[in-house]
Amino acid sequence: MRFMMIVKHPENQGPPPKSLMNAIAKLSGEADKAGTMLGSGGLAPTAQGARVRLSGGKVTVTDGPFTEAKEVIGGYAQFELKSREEAIESAVVFMELHKKHWPGWEGTTEVRQIFGPEDFAQHVKELSSTTAK
Repeated sequence: MRFMMIVKHPENQGPPPKSLMNAIAKLSGEADKAGTMLGSGGLAPTAQGARVRLSGGKVTVTDGPFTEAKEVIGGYAQFELKSREEAIESAVVFMELHKKHWPGWEGTTEVRQIFGPEDFAQHVKELSSTTAK
């Protein structure tokens, strides 16, 4: 099962401590070695980003920063894991690193399963069988 871990936090907390980055690098290395991590990365501040929106039939582009955002996505990781429980355990370990190496930091890691085309095909098949009854 594939999972996306999405790290959210208030913007402008400053750069993470070196000890945290080292601990994350070690954790990532272990996940790479185990073959469970598919990709990861930290995201630049919203001041360096843009939003492209479709609303009312019009596409608009807004440059960052996005002052109305209470939380921003600060990073992500993709994993291939055996279960939702294993994904949650992985997120807990990651957040414990933050607790240890960046006292006072507050944020959330959202754990979401990633669906591929095969998952959607199965979902459509299940819907078809229930509506046919």
